[in-house]
Amino acid sequence: MAVLIEAISVVIRADAIRNKFPGGWEGFKHIVPNQTLCADNEIVRVGFMSPQDVESFVRRLQSNGLEFLRVDEAIDIAVADQMSGLTSQCSWLEFGHVNMGAAGMRVAACRLTGSKETEIATPPGWVFEGSLSSTYGFVPSEHVEKGMKFLRHEKGLDVYLNSLTGKEVYIARTGE
Repeated sequence: MAVLIEAISVVIRADAIRNKFPGGWEGFKHIVPNQTLCADNEIVRVGFMSPQDVESFVRRLQSNGLEFLRVDEAIDIAVADQMSGLTSQCSWLEFGHVNMGAAGMRVAACRLTGSKETEIATPPGWVFEGSLSSTYGFVPSEHVEKGMKFLRHEKGLDVYLNSLTGKEVYIARTGE
């Protein structure tokens, strides 16, 4: 099987969670800060919209015994960007964009290297329409100040005004 990759995703080896994380799977589920968790029997994915939230979650995983990088190679944890793929060398993951269901439903996904499974695990309740896969917009961090005006923080979201479109843009934050 494979897991959906949207925005910036933290991908973890399922065996590392079972063998290293205090409390195993149940302990791991308690620290997931949002509703983006999806998994197959081999890998687990949690998604974020902010690099700062990714860093915070990876640090939390590391403090619970998982290893991120060793000599620039992903060990138990990898990070994948929806548009550009894996952010470091990772021999145990494959990244790609695949068609899912009807024509035009293209999503990013990761699977364990060598897996022949083509089904994609998604978070509970996820549907393509309205998802980041169908409506993805990206603003590099260095351009947020130039093209986006921060308006407010409400209900776990940072709300900005896009100066080019005049529309509000929402960035989900985990609050960590």
